[in-house]
Amino acid sequence: MDRRNFAFDRTNFILLAAGMIAVIVGFILMSGPGSTETVFNPDIFSTRRIKVAPAVCLFGFLFMIYGILRRPADKNANHDEQNN
Repeated sequence: MDRRNFAFDRTNFILLAAGMIAVIVGFILMSGPGSTETVFNPDIFSTRRIKVAPAVCLFGFLFMIYGILRRPADKNANHDEQNN
């Protein structure tokens, strides 16, 4: 199979994987015990769950968007320019 027919190169896949890992870590940071009807748990309003985890997820989604939109370098164009 010819490599130049792929829409993504290795860097795109690395960015997508890094974004996916960041999103998963963000959701793990959001998890934790909740409150029940009889017991209030103030941990549901912790800084980790309210501010840090959504920011990590946002950066993960941005990495994934950039990984999709990034255009791979055209190796044939560079090779043709060097030959001329």
